[in-house]
Amino acid sequence: MLIRPGFGDIIEGYRLNDGKMEPLQLGIIAALTPPDVDVELFDERVEPIPVDRPVDLVAITVDSITARRAYAISKEFRARGVPVVLGGMHVTLLPDEASAHADAIVIGDAEPVWGQVVADARTGCMRPVYSGPFGEPQRGIIPRRELFCGKGYLPVSIVQFSRGCPFNCSFCAVARFFGNSHLCRQVDTVVREIEHDNLRFVLFADDNLTANREAAKGLCRALKPLGIRWASQVSVDLVQDTELLELMAESGCMGQLIGFDSINPTSLRWMNKAPNLRHLDRYHAAVERLRQFGFQVWASFMLGNDFDSRQCIEETVKFAIASKFTLAFFHLLVPYPGTRLYEELRRADRLLYDGTWWTHPGFRYNTATFIPKQMSPAELAEITVWANREFYSARSILSRTFDTRTNLNSIAKFLLYLRFNILVRDTST
Repeated sequence: MLIRPGFGDIIEGYRLNDGKMEPLQLGIIAALTPPDVDVELFDERVEPIPVDRPVDLVAITVDSITARRAYAISKEFRARGVPVVLGGMHVTLLPDEASAHADAIVIGDAEPVWGQVVADARTGCMRPVYSGPFGEPQRGIIPRRELFCGKGYLPVSIVQFSRGCPFNCSFCAVARFFGNSHLCRQVDTVVREIEHDNLRFVLFADDNLTANREAAKGLCRALKPLGIRWASQVSVDLVQDTELLELMAESGCMGQLIGFDSINPTSLRWMNKAPNLRHLDRYHAAVERLRQFGFQVWASFMLGNDFDSRQCIEETVKFAIASKFTLAFFHLLVPYPGTRLYEELRRADRLLYDGTWWTHPGFRYNTATFIPKQMSPAELAEITVWANREFYSARSILSRTFDTRTNLNSIAKFLLYLRFNILVRDTST
């Protein structure tokens, strides 16, 4: 049984399970499992976990937000004599902690070692730790997407082209997990996967799809004949490359998720957000450049750094609305274990929840896990909620609609704009 845990306890006013996407990592693990092994997938965001179901092995993917819930699910199965394997980013960052909650853990990339995990489970002699080196992602593997059917996921197919990011932002656990590496799949295997599953609307779940621009150009050239629509996560410095922008537009790219994170240069330096520092004084020009190619922009911001005052956050929301971003996400800054941000706050004795918010019973999603400098933890949580509600207010949604180069560029883009604005508005207000 493959399990994607839910978020556990969530602060009042958020319905995060409403905006659910396919758990691609579990589809890949299922494809790696020998064909004579029956595989079931359960996603707690959409269905209960049947802990009394007869099963020989349970594998749970763990990130920091779901760690407490993942450990509770593991405990239920182990109490019934079912061996449990834990893997995922949180397990790699805190292997000693995770080992206390499982029969075996996978550190790093599961793909090179999953076959051995299953083989050892057959004989009842799993090792306590399996360590998988990072290499070419998803080599020759097509995820078992039939396991996603009937679970009510959003009508967007999750595909990956690359893993990791070469930048070293202080708050980012991805940089720590992948060691600042950026590894790409062979383009022909991506095309084969899209064609095999007849995918039409694809979200590339890359950390930074355009980190290797030449590889990204090769992907775009290969996507052009497929006639798909797609989106991805990129860094703002892609606006420097006209050829890349042209190829993205020609290949069916509808938009990009971009981590702007802050409009304050001091904050960006504190975050070590290198690509943004080079473009901060040209944020408006960068947004305009993307608009010229008809790209919708889904902007992401981190709230609560040491230089964020209430006024700064209010100005950030005004910037997002004035920029007519298709979507914007205002995240409360989280000190993930293993990051430089976490270590800085730990040394300054500014961490809350005994420093391990991910397992603390008092933690709720989108509450502050550290002591900010410019306001109280409660005030930071409150203004983060306000920022999302303000951006997705009826007035804001209406004002951002009228951009003929992006949100009104086509019927498809308008419908995407309308559907996702209503969805995010409903899940965050």
